[in-house]
Amino acid sequence: MKASELREKDVAGVEKELAELQRAYFGARMQKATNQLTNTASLKSARRDVARAKTVLTEKQRKGAAK
Repeated sequence: MKASELREKDVAGVEKELAELQRAYFGARMQKATNQLTNTASLKSARRDVARAKTVLTEKQRKGAAK
């Protein structure tokens, strides 16, 4: 997920996307813990996607509060 795609969404859309990304990251961590995860690089990308979504959400919230 690119930051530009997240910036096109409203706050509720970004929050929904963040929840989905966190759920996917949790699932990947559980697969790693049970030795079922084959692509360990997906953990890194999932973690970064969550961070990217949180950053965009914070930007949007601050922008809304400044108005």
